[in-house]
Amino acid sequence: MNTTMEATQNEQNGQVNSPDPNPSPVPQHQSLSKNAQKKLLKQQKYEAKKAEKKAQMKEQKQRDAERKRKEWEEKLAALPEDERLKLIDSRKELRRERMEKRSEERGQKIQRLTQAKETGQNIVVDLEFSHLMTHSEIHSLVQQIMYCYAVNGRCSSPAHLWLTGCEGEMETQLQRLPGFDKWIIEKEKQSYIKAFSDRKDDLVYLTADSETVLHELDPTKVYIVGGLVDRNRWKGITMKKAEEQGIHTAKLPIGAYMKMSSSQVLTVNQVIEILLKFLETKDWKDSFFQVIPQRKRTEGESENCQEVDGEDCEEETEKKKRCLEVPSHD
Repeated sequence: MNTTMEATQNEQNGQVNSPDPNPSPVPQHQSLSKNAQKKLLKQQKYEAKKAEKKAQMKEQKQRDAERKRKEWEEKLAALPEDERLKLIDSRKELRRERMEKRSEERGQKIQRLTQAKETGQNIVVDLEFSHLMTHSEIHSLVQQIMYCYAVNGRCSSPAHLWLTGCEGEMETQLQRLPGFDKWIIEKEKQSYIKAFSDRKDDLVYLTADSETVLHELDPTKVYIVGGLVDRNRWKGITMKKAEEQGIHTAKLPIGAYMKMSSSQVLTVNQVIEILLKFLETKDWKDSFFQVIPQRKRTEGESENCQEVDGEDCEEETEKKKRCLEVPSHD
């Protein structure tokens, strides 16, 4: 009797202990360590600052375009009719020549990348770690992949690039890139193990935890770079994966040519650019010093000082801007 009365009273007070049909999700940061939360907050602040800077640059670009347009109109207005027509024709001719040059360069690029599919060094970006990354980390990796494709297209001897495990949010974000559907690059939803099922012995996973030092690039091998941002949360994950799959591993010979300073990580695009530089120069030292930022290195000898990661690449922004002009139809 008392139980029935208590239940009735609870109903009247709106305190029925029934499960919430739409429970609030636990914030992701609650499951992270304090260091991870600090890092996430830092990343969020960086993204906000980056967005603000991008908006400011866009506004500045619009102002510059408007200023140049007015200067051009004022210049034309100050000239006699015949000189004005000559100047307009000259500008049209210059623009036509520039477009022809770009078209020629684009055609040469397509030819090089197409040839690379037959004879180029196979390099794979393993995208099977997307479930371990946040939305912003996936976005960061997508930007690095775009940079890798642009740099590869500018190489005189480009590599044959592969994206494997390309699905889910990773695929969604990649599809948003201008012209991605026409990139001359292999895009596989399946893993590299399945994509190269008949060449398993040729697979070599590049990981800092390997005891094997990579001295040369073997054109018969397929080199794999782990597409993972913030590897600090997942130390040794690529080595463990390679061991479980029974494939070869190797690490870049960084320690033989330089000593890393405070930051001992390399972004995905840095690793691939190093490989591309070596394919052209056959010189590891030159490749390392051209790609690895000054703040990450000091000359000298060091061992076991490399790691592959997908973040901490802000200082390459200007360099990327010069390379990320990927034509939409390539």
